[in-house]
Amino acid sequence: MTAAITPAVRAAFAPTGTLRAAINLGNPILAHRGDGATPAGVSVDLAHELAALLALPLALQVFDTAAESVAALDSGQADVGFFAIDPVRGAHIAFTAPYVLIEGCYLVRHDAPITSNDQVDDGGNPPLRVVVGQGSAYDLYLTRTLKHATIVRAPSSPAVVDVFLAQGADVAAGVRQQLQHDAARLGGLRLLDERFMVIEQAMGLPKARGDDAAQVLRTFVETMKARGMVDAALARHGVQGASVAPLA
Repeated sequence: MTAAITPAVRAAFAPTGTLRAAINLGNPILAHRGDGATPAGVSVDLAHELAALLALPLALQVFDTAAESVAALDSGQADVGFFAIDPVRGAHIAFTAPYVLIEGCYLVRHDAPITSNDQVDDGGNPPLRVVVGQGSAYDLYLTRTLKHATIVRAPSSPAVVDVFLAQGADVAAGVRQQLQHDAARLGGLRLLDERFMVIEQAMGLPKARGDDAAQVLRTFVETMKARGMVDAALARHGVQGASVAPLA
């Protein structure tokens, strides 16, 4: 580590004396319910590593959606979290460089005429309805980029395909791994071949905690990537459909 971990930095990370990490269970690549309902995953492992580095006790604040995790940071309920980098979130969160890259993809019914991403927003009449997880990275991205399609928001990312089917929508959008899981679970569904975005998963803390704490967090993430910790955690938790981000 090249960033100094001073008492002031520890206080910036953990004003309560305990490092409170927001864990999002809505993205199975990052975290899931482990044995005994204890959360497990690469984000949980990183939270433990950061707490050890800072010599602080750790408390996991577990949420079902990314939006809830962001709100926990904004409200002061959590100190650090694991989020997809997005300019809307970046107004208040100081992000590290990404540690994991994930593909955002579209899913349709097997017999749907849609075969390419361009058709999702082609301006047809009526416009296609695209289901997203409310407050997710791809919700924020598609809200900015889709010009004609209508966005329908499911309460969480894992609920996207169920809402897509229940409402008779045209397209489901989400993380490739989650969509592949749902397609295998339900049948009669297929993913479009190309991704519509690369989701950059990073760590973050409130900008109000100061530049020194933000620099420590950035250096921590780069160190974990360089040491192979992130790659090992993905392998240990059986994660497919994600890759370790290059060093910044």
